[in-house]
Amino acid sequence: MPDEMIDIRTDDGVADAYLTRPDGVSGPLPGVLFVIDAIGLRPRTKEMADRIASWGYVVLAPNVFYRHGTATELEPTLDLTDPDSRRPFFAQAMPRVHALTDDLAEADLSRYLDTLRGLDDVADGSVGATGYCAGGRWALLAAATRPDVVGAIGMFHTGGLVTDDSASPHLRLPRVRAEILAIHADRDATMPPEAIAMFEHALTSSGVTHHATVYPGAPHGYTMSDTAAFHPEATEEHFDALRSLFARKLH
Repeated sequence: MPDEMIDIRTDDGVADAYLTRPDGVSGPLPGVLFVIDAIGLRPRTKEMADRIASWGYVVLAPNVFYRHGTATELEPTLDLTDPDSRRPFFAQAMPRVHALTDDLAEADLSRYLDTLRGLDDVADGSVGATGYCAGGRWALLAAATRPDVVGAIGMFHTGGLVTDDSASPHLRLPRVRAEILAIHADRDATMPPEAIAMFEHALTSSGVTHHATVYPGAPHGYTMSDTAAFHPEATEEHFDALRSLFARKLH
């Protein structure tokens, strides 16, 4: 899988990013923005980006936490397959997530999209986005910020989509033109059943084309094989559904 790390200049510095393409396929190809989870850009998320690229896409996975260090510097040193390691790691990681405000994220996401679309081997037309955990919220923000660019988004084990705040993610849906795929986890304290129902109502009332489901028995973080939350069956369903979405909307 041809891959490389590139630097993307932003208003606040330089974001390192993983760029991957399929083997033996000549461009131009549709582009996909891969928005990482709270844990960061690391071997598991690069592996996931590679798999998506193998379907026939150029995939860009930025280190969205670049203000706090490079992907290598931020990579977990604890074994997150051990549930006891999660608490100390996330105590360290969550301040980075909260520090990435919507204002900062909007500017960054727009720069990432422009970088992706500006690559020689990326085709004209809509790009896709896929986001995990907090990355799902940022993927939705990308689609709301650049509705002319983002044609399809996947959101997986994404929490906090419905809040009492005036900036709640679900309130962005009227600005979205992309088709949305969301696969929630039914054992996710950050997205309880009542929030899932409210998000579904917001999707429907906004007229957004969508497919939203809840995977039974899956915890928050189910796609991440380097953590204790990994759920192989839910992960494979997410890949199958995402592949179908991108094939339908980006080609």
